[in-house]
Amino acid sequence: MDAGAERGGESFVGHENTKKNSLLILKDRIIIVTGGANGIGRALCRRFAVEGAKAIVVADVDAHGARSVADEVGGLPVATDVTRESDVRRLVQTTIDKFGGIDLFCSNAGIAVDGGEATPDADWRRSWDVNVMGHVYAARAVLPPMLAAGGGYLLQTVSAAGLLTHIHSATYAVTKHAALAFAEWISVAYGDRGIRVSVLCPQGVKTDMLARAAESGREFLLDTALEPERVADDVVKGIADERFLILPHPEVAEYFRRKAADYDRWLRGMRRLRAVTR
Repeated sequence: MDAGAERGGESFVGHENTKKNSLLILKDRIIIVTGGANGIGRALCRRFAVEGAKAIVVADVDAHGARSVADEVGGLPVATDVTRESDVRRLVQTTIDKFGGIDLFCSNAGIAVDGGEATPDADWRRSWDVNVMGHVYAARAVLPPMLAAGGGYLLQTVSAAGLLTHIHSATYAVTKHAALAFAEWISVAYGDRGIRVSVLCPQGVKTDMLARAAESGREFLLDTALEPERVADDVVKGIADERFLILPHPEVAEYFRRKAADYDRWLRGMRRLRAVTR
């Protein structure tokens, strides 16, 4: 018996009123959050608990941090390195074995490495493995059981850098563009088979990642940085509306429109911004 039949054949998007009340989406749902030990991931776990999720699986390479968050939200910690496909497959199978299925997979783990074309190959590979292959491994592992169950939801934490760019980090900009493209492809390929996809694309968020950037003198995102809890609120609303793009900073949509309308002008503006934020 497949997971969908075992749980009454109810797909993640099966409620008629899902867009009217987010509780109807997240209440009693089985959710995995990678990168769940800190920052946005931790805020998502806490918010999903408030929404009444049936199970929250907190996955992180930081096993102690995952356990701490899981204890707080009544969830299950699973030590997971998203750069290892075997770890991601084990995470998915552990969740299915214990809870009977997966409704929402939040592929949230990510890293930031400054640098340009001369950035060492090892840093390029590490950025690619976490920021891109982490999403690929998640899709490979979770799509078959979701499709067998009749549907499911993927949330991928990308960044405004995936829509725009990162003026100080080629590795971050390139991998976040790739992550966005992969999410688009998943939506195109599987959207008619019950798979919903959202990408979370904030600018600055008050996390350890942003704090490290500020310490290195890159403070240009601090003025508009949001608390992770605010971002989690926007995620709940975005999932309720089944929006592909979740933009906690609404101005990003305007920047994206300007980029599309006049690419050369946008590039000139980004060069000016880079010059004043070195």
